[in-house]
Amino acid sequence: MNGLGYEMKTHLQSGVTTLCRAWAIVRKDDTTFGFTDHDLPLHFDGIEFRADSGMSAVALQQTTGLSVDNTEALGALSDAAVREDDIEAGHFDGADVRAWLVNWASPAERWLQFRGTIGELRRADGAFKAELRGLTETLNRPMGRVFQTPCTAILGDKNCKFNLANPAYFTDRALEVVEEGRVFRWSVFAGFVPAWFTRGRLAFLSGAGAGLDAIIKKDVVENGMRVIEVWEPIRADIAAGDQVRLEAGCDKRFQSCKLKFNNVINYQGFPDIPGEDWMAVPPKSTGSNTGGSLR
Repeated sequence: MNGLGYEMKTHLQSGVTTLCRAWAIVRKDDTTFGFTDHDLPLHFDGIEFRADSGMSAVALQQTTGLSVDNTEALGALSDAAVREDDIEAGHFDGADVRAWLVNWASPAERWLQFRGTIGELRRADGAFKAELRGLTETLNRPMGRVFQTPCTAILGDKNCKFNLANPAYFTDRALEVVEEGRVFRWSVFAGFVPAWFTRGRLAFLSGAGAGLDAIIKKDVVENGMRVIEVWEPIRADIAAGDQVRLEAGCDKRFQSCKLKFNNVINYQGFPDIPGEDWMAVPPKSTGSNTGGSLR
């Protein structure tokens, strides 16, 4: 029971307890929600833990190794707390979660049982079920370099180092025509050649989708209109007039890095690495067989 204070330990050993559970959820936009399964609200750490949220939880499953600590939080959808459209828009994806065992008669006596993030979030029949992932989840992610021909960096990240604030590589504009939440059309779109934004990012700056983004699947000209299509529909009630930002796309090829972005010095792939067919190529009787670069 790491982190269990003397007062809380004494209360648990007393044989007569006044215990409940409390959860705090902090979204990436810093919006904070507090819930408790007690029949009255609780207050601590500057958070009000609501008692009318219908929240409950299954037993915590935690280990001392590197396997993922996990549990689930269950609750009813409420306009005043967790709303269905917020879940659909992805506002709770990856939110920070803390869970306490609390002496409701004296909230200062509490035990932080769990800390992590929200993983898979499912909703049905006016309720939601949130998978909670512990802090050890990050230790299960693959790390290190990948030796492959395409670049492994993400355009603009710390490895790529490309400056996406360059006005030649992005544009801010209002939506004109929206189809099924994933196809966007503009009548006038000067300054960028077709396919410039393919594999790039479309980010919402205003409207119901503010803070959301999507990867661009296609950037073409059709019937005199510029058409941008993303891979999946935006999970929000977006509409014409919403302001968006379109960022240039990168196909991870050496030639694109050189000609489109002039960023070869930071290319994170290995363009000369032999392919699988190289294993079956017989040696040449003439010319160089040094195994050096083909460039």
